[in-house]
Amino acid sequence: MNKNINRWQVLIASTAVLLCTGAIYAFSVFAGPLSASQGWTMTEIMLAFTINSAIAPVPMILGGFLTDKGFAKWSIAIGGMMFGLGFLLTGFATSPTMLYLTYGLIGGLGQGLAYSACLSNTIKLFPDKRGLASGIITAGMGGAAIIAAPIGNALIERFDVLTAFKSLGFSYMIIIAIAVIFIKQAPAGYQVEGWVPPQHQTNQGLINKDWKMMLRTPFFYLIFLMLFTGAFSGLMIAANASVIGQQMFQLSATTAAMYVSLYSLSNCAGRIVWGTVSDRLGRNHTLSIILGMVILAFIILTSFSSQVGFAIGIMILGLCFGGVMGVFPPMVLENYGPVNQGVNYGIIFCGYSAAAFFAPKVAAGIATANNGDFTKAFYVAIAVALIGVGLNLTYIQLKRAQKRVIAINKAN
Repeated sequence: MNKNINRWQVLIASTAVLLCTGAIYAFSVFAGPLSASQGWTMTEIMLAFTINSAIAPVPMILGGFLTDKGFAKWSIAIGGMMFGLGFLLTGFATSPTMLYLTYGLIGGLGQGLAYSACLSNTIKLFPDKRGLASGIITAGMGGAAIIAAPIGNALIERFDVLTAFKSLGFSYMIIIAIAVIFIKQAPAGYQVEGWVPPQHQTNQGLINKDWKMMLRTPFFYLIFLMLFTGAFSGLMIAANASVIGQQMFQLSATTAAMYVSLYSLSNCAGRIVWGTVSDRLGRNHTLSIILGMVILAFIILTSFSSQVGFAIGIMILGLCFGGVMGVFPPMVLENYGPVNQGVNYGIIFCGYSAAAFFAPKVAAGIATANNGDFTKAFYVAIAVALIGVGLNLTYIQLKRAQKRVIAINKAN
């Protein structure tokens, strides 16, 4: 069922939407100026980022459900406009409570709704290039701060931080309104003309599980916790990169904003690079490498006080955070099938939200208690990554045991 849909047009338009909503990863550029101009503590301000990220599973599950019911375009439009409105209204915030409502709640609900619908709808249009499509889509989300960080910093320096929020929010709403025009719903049972699914993909249709069945498997809990450990370090840096650069490495605000863009560029590239690697090595072997590199990056950040050390550390962490976000969607699909992917991944994404709740707060709290030094927070991130390695090895062993049981049952 093709219905003459231009799937590349849908991919490009959906990516444009996520290039707007992904501006949440540039929050560290706004955090310092907000504290300076409004007199709020960094801990108070970081709670807004925490709420924004932690609320995501609710709209993600809803967005996945609406997409499966044929309302992807509406989900993207409503979510995208809510995100832009949240950014715009943040420019009028006069208290931390209002910041939590506008940037945290409205922006977070909108971001999750748009992200889920864009990802679920677009992947259905690329059964022959699912990895490529998901890589580009998630790269749009991860790479948004490449654009938002320098523009936001320029607006802050020329005007003020509240004006920056107003200007960006209004611009996002216009861009999203235009992009939605080109987004079409993926038809049920969409097939690419002349493409024949490989045998292993055909067989995947036999393992579809809904969320209730998913919760009964031990792999759900392992994947959930692995996502938490994998996302922890990336969210810690995403929320604090500019502040870390200025307080620990004596960078100017402009230079720090440049490194936020560098981190986002690495994040963007990592989603495609590690996605490709995982197709060859497998999701879990790739995840082991990613977590090992996370540990190496934090060792570099704690061992070198130079700008070069900071650059290398955050580039590695950006690549790894992008890899985590690219590896887990296909891991969920391979365990529970494609039919309920939107809802299933939305539930597992709670692991990401748990990391979003703890990572920025832990980092900001430790830095405040240590005169702006994040070193002890980096040690916490190393410990979390080591736990992730252990969980991943447990997962691999359980999978091997499961395969042995299946092979024995077939033999009998």
